[in-house]
Parts: sequence; C-alpha cells; structure tokens
Amino acid sequence: MKTVFVAGMVLLYLACQASAQSANSPAKPLSPLEQTLVAAEKSFIDAAKKGDAGFFKRTLADDFTLVDFGGDVAGRQDMIDSMSGGGLDLLAYDMKVVPVSDDVAIVTYNVVLRVPAAEDQGPPPRYQHFSTTWVKQGDTWKMKFLQMTVAHFGDW
Repeated sequence: MKTVFVAGMVLLYLACQASAQSANSPAKPLSPLEQTLVAAEKSFIDAAKKGDAGFFKRTLADDFTLVDFGGDVAGRQDMIDSMSGGGLDLLAYDMKVVPVSDDVAIVTYNVVLRVPAAEDQGPPPRYQHFSTTWVKQGDTWKMKFLQMTVAHFGDW
C-alpha cells in the first residue's frame, strides 16, 4: 500500500512539473489567419457591447444562423435587431481558431456575461461557450454561424 501511495505521489509531482513547464513556456505566435479571426471576433464583442448595428449588417453573412443558449434558432435580421440595443458586457477568454479550409474557420472561446447585481435574477446564464463559423467571401470574412452554449449549471 505504501508503494502505491509513493508511486501516486511521484506521478502527481511529475504531472505538476510538466504543467508548470508548459505554463511557463512562451505562447506560440498566432498565424496570420488566427490573428485576423481573433481580431474579427473581438470586433464582434465590441460591437455587441456598443450596439453597433452597422457592424452586424456588414459582418453577418446573408444566411447567418444563431443558436442561442436556450437552443432557439434565429436568423441574420433577428441577430441585428437583438444586438443593436447594445449594453452587453462580455468577458471573452481562451480564444482558439480552428481552421477548416483556406476560406472557413471556427473561433471558439469562453464568455462570462457580466450582469449588474440588481439585474442578476436568473437567465441568461453568465458562463457560456461561444463557437462561431467564419467564411471568407471575396476578401472579407463574414460570420455565418454562432452557437452559445451554457458552460455552467448551478444556482446563481
């Protein structure tokens, strides 16, 4: 039993060392595609905060589809209408770009929807995971699909 405990402790130590080394290693620089799409996604978040309807009209593909955190499906105009009010306070983190082809990529990241305490009485869930699909049309990247998934269940 003592040998199993010691072996477990050694494995735990080695796992912690590997984790510390990877945490201290420099981040891999973003490729030009990743830089472009991370910037596009950050612009989307800024537009949602400001209620920039012009951004959504320019950026959403004509056949854009949204699947919100409740599973409801909406189209381009619904998204423009709902986001035009602005005031969303989104904190995005852990953004990753998954290239599909030269003209298609998925951006995936976590979001904390910060809600003032006086308004925090339930839905929408504060912790979500966003996945967006971007397609290149000509020289312009357009958002074709956005899915919001609840990332934290519990009582809040």
